Amino acid sequence: MRERQTHRDRLRALEFEAFVAGAGGRLLHTATLLTGEPSQPPGAYVRAEALLRAALARTYADWDRLHGGDPYDRARRELALRFAREARRHQRPRGGPLDRLTPIERLVLVLRMYEEVGEEQTAALLGLPTDRVRAVCARAVSALRTGGAGRGPAGAGRGGGTGQAHAPRGRVTP
Repeated sequence: MRERQTHRDRLRALEFEAFVAGAGGRLLHTATLLTGEPSQPPGAYVRAEALLRAALARTYADWDRLHGGDPYDRARRELALRFAREARRHQRPRGGPLDRLTPIERLVLVLRMYEEVGEEQTAALLGLPTDRVRAVCARAVSALRTGGAGRGPAGAGRGGGTGQAHAPRGRVTP
């Protein structure tokens, strides 16, 4: 019996390692975009790596419960929810490509444009109405196009993302 359990644990670890080898780079890039850390020089994205590590740890803990589900979707969901819960830590611009955006704008934009998650899926993931996701995405794109005119470094003037860190688990309130 113990040998069977050990074999299952090894198989689980190998499957997870293969998943991380295949999806880890893209997930790290997503985490880097979310945290707003510059991607150069290598190792400059400490918060993104910590966010990804926590998301992958949770994904590994739930590995047996995926039952044929997509582990990438699970890891991306955990990454997004962890970022939303820790949004206050990520408000200060760090020179990344999305540094002019508030954390919720960054989250929605990365999910919609980089990860290509549909509006309905993004809304369900964040616990927001679809109209709100559409409006936040449009506002983020507009801010990037216009250079974020009239906004302070942390997105002052548009709510600055306050209140996001206190949202109930699985819900984001922009």
